Amino acid sequence: MRLEPVANPTLARTLGFPALALAATVVIGSLLAMIAGANPFGVLGLIVQGAVGSKFAILETLNRATPLIFTGLAVAVAFRAKLWNIGAEAQLYAGAVVTVLIGTGALPWPSAALWPLMIVAAMLAGALVLLGPAILKVRFGVDEVVTTLLFNFVVLLFVSYLLEGPLKDPMGMGWPQSARLIPDARLPRIATGLRLHWGFGIALIAALVVWVIQARTTLGYAMRAVGLNRQAAAFAGIPVGHVMLKTALLSGGLAALAGFSEVAGLKGNLTLDISPGFGYTGIIVAMLALLNPLGVVVSAIFVAGVFVGADSMSRAAGVPTYIADIMLAASLLTMVLAISLTRFRVRWR
Repeated sequence: MRLEPVANPTLARTLGFPALALAATVVIGSLLAMIAGANPFGVLGLIVQGAVGSKFAILETLNRATPLIFTGLAVAVAFRAKLWNIGAEAQLYAGAVVTVLIGTGALPWPSAALWPLMIVAAMLAGALVLLGPAILKVRFGVDEVVTTLLFNFVVLLFVSYLLEGPLKDPMGMGWPQSARLIPDARLPRIATGLRLHWGFGIALIAALVVWVIQARTTLGYAMRAVGLNRQAAAFAGIPVGHVMLKTALLSGGLAALAGFSEVAGLKGNLTLDISPGFGYTGIIVAMLALLNPLGVVVSAIFVAGVFVGADSMSRAAGVPTYIADIMLAASLLTMVLAISLTRFRVRWR
């Protein structure tokens, strides 16, 4: 058996294999439900109902998708240029810390001036976190998978120190949490009485901006060229090192917006568990979207729907919510296989 590259994949091939990957994920989830002693069709129905079965469910799914859009965009941008950013979790927490530093009353500005400042500052913080591993890769050839992954633990420990020390809320009754943001620093809710906030709108704008950058700008062309063949891009005169650094700045800034949206839009303060792994889940989101910025929005909503629906299903059917984690892991593995079969043809001899 050998693999032959497919020069021009057809539309049916490009869309068919990813569709089969999602179908395989559903089958795997059904088998797991049967093993758990539940009706597989009933479990899948409860997941769908819990994700989109009511206004509350839909808005909760969109709310859960907001940080996933940001981290998915960060991963998609970096992976497009073959910069393997596994540190979106660290960049998220960096954005959250800066949001707290500015939004707890350091600057008594109105909301119209405070929100843009927090967005820009959070993006700068996330960009600087990823800039270090990017420089090590460009200058010394250090594997960015290792450095970005280790940065997650370093930043998380640093945040733990801040919440036990300089940023600890004196009115928090000893809990490791920061002070709450002032009202002018909070993002308003889209629907009164529900948790969906305008961070979701910012996420949609970010996805559109990233798509324009990748599809309509010289930087986007250079990022794709570097990702496809770094040596050929350098031979064509593209400054590969500069492109990688610009990619790192954009990717880190996008991931930091997830921290900003969670603090300013949802939580109101910073805690050590503000992210249940949004940075890592962003890798799944980006891969399911085939690294397409607009596809990231759809993929993030799908992943968020699985999580929200699984929580509801677990309470109704008594099935562990870990089925959702296994389904997402299976979807990533099957999607990687589907992408390979889209680009390569299997030949037997």
